[in-house]
Amino acid sequence: MKIKKGDNVMVISGKDRGKTGKVLRAYPSESKVIVEGVNILKKHQRPTKSNQRGQIVDKTMPIHVSKVMIIDGKGNRARVGYRTVGDKKQRFARTTGSEI
Repeated sequence: MKIKKGDNVMVISGKDRGKTGKVLRAYPSESKVIVEGVNILKKHQRPTKSNQRGQIVDKTMPIHVSKVMIIDGKGNRARVGYRTVGDKKQRFARTTGSEI
């Protein structure tokens, strides 16, 4: 999976198409990521204690990695490539060649 925690991404399909945000968490085994402000659902939470009230909580749910595209340093959507610099593996934007 080429998208990591902390990357800025844009949603390219689905109900939140066009929104941008930062990746809060990545699940490589499931090919999903959690992006802040994207795919928010309302969860009805039950009271857990006798003095606590039930409430509706907004919860950010994971989105499939194929529905997001990384944003390079210039604010453009880009595909991610890898190249080796010395003995390190480095990610770069294929369109502009800039480092991500």
